Amino acid sequence: MSDALAQLLDLLDLEQIEVNIFRGRSPDERVQRVFGGQVAGQALVAAGRTVPGDRPVHSLHAYFIRPGDPSVPLVYTVDRVRDGRSFTTRRVTAIQHGKAIFTLSASFHSPESGYEHAAPMPKARRPEELRSNADRLAEAIGMNPPSDLNDAPIELRSDSPLSIELAKNPSLRDKDEHSNLVWVRVSELLPDDPLLHVCLMTYISDLTLLETALLEHGASWYDGRSNGASLDHAMWFHRPFRADQWLLYAQDSPIASAGRVFARGQVFTAEGDLVVSVVQEGLIRISDTPSVLGLIWNSKPSLPKERSRRSKICCPLAEPSIGYASCP
Repeated sequence: MSDALAQLLDLLDLEQIEVNIFRGRSPDERVQRVFGGQVAGQALVAAGRTVPGDRPVHSLHAYFIRPGDPSVPLVYTVDRVRDGRSFTTRRVTAIQHGKAIFTLSASFHSPESGYEHAAPMPKARRPEELRSNADRLAEAIGMNPPSDLNDAPIELRSDSPLSIELAKNPSLRDKDEHSNLVWVRVSELLPDDPLLHVCLMTYISDLTLLETALLEHGASWYDGRSNGASLDHAMWFHRPFRADQWLLYAQDSPIASAGRVFARGQVFTAEGDLVVSVVQEGLIRISDTPSVLGLIWNSKPSLPKERSRRSKICCPLAEPSIGYASCP
């Protein structure tokens, strides 16, 4: 197992410090905010640790209340709302500096027999036919990708233009095209723990949703004008899946209004089975004055290491010039 994957799994392996109380951490203290997918994934781990393993999670609903501080641990308290014959309900609160920064409600259900149907997977090129988003991002910026980007444990391959590519060349996307198709997977073999795969998908699900809204406007986190924050996040887990196998994350953003954007996604296995549904609302603010990053848009800047791993994270520079989607 690579060091990068080991660090990611360690991030999701919470320390239990008391009954119904768990402690997590952030991977890097240099960033300005905690990545939203990390908090959601850790909170689901905390909830799942209090539920029997034969009762998998089927839905979660979460609110991002305050920006997280990566320099201090996150404390997760679990409220055992209900333990029924078929369903179990948990409410989790993430706390820092004595205040709630995030809340999550999760429901767990013992599988039953019943009606079955599912929407078909949209047409997309296979991941083997696509370049990695890491290579494309580095090419768009104009430099070779750093080693930590190539070694990232989560691999993304888009069958759609990246927002930074579209901002530079609007002709890459037809006016009638509104989807954002991204193949995702953890790049190494994972343990067979179903809760781990669900929590990793929760982490991954927050990486590209708000960028889907930016595609509608030809904007990018890298243009120096756009910054945003996740407001709430909901997921439904329909069928078992493995996060270490290719999954197609089909996303769109049907509306943006009043400064808020709404995005939704469906996750399919490579065989075409619909396994997860996602919705998110976020806040995206637009600055009239481009940041330093916007002013060097057409130059060849160094690619910040933390930004290179994911688009939704705050700039790690000493004086950040641009916010990511976890920066209010």
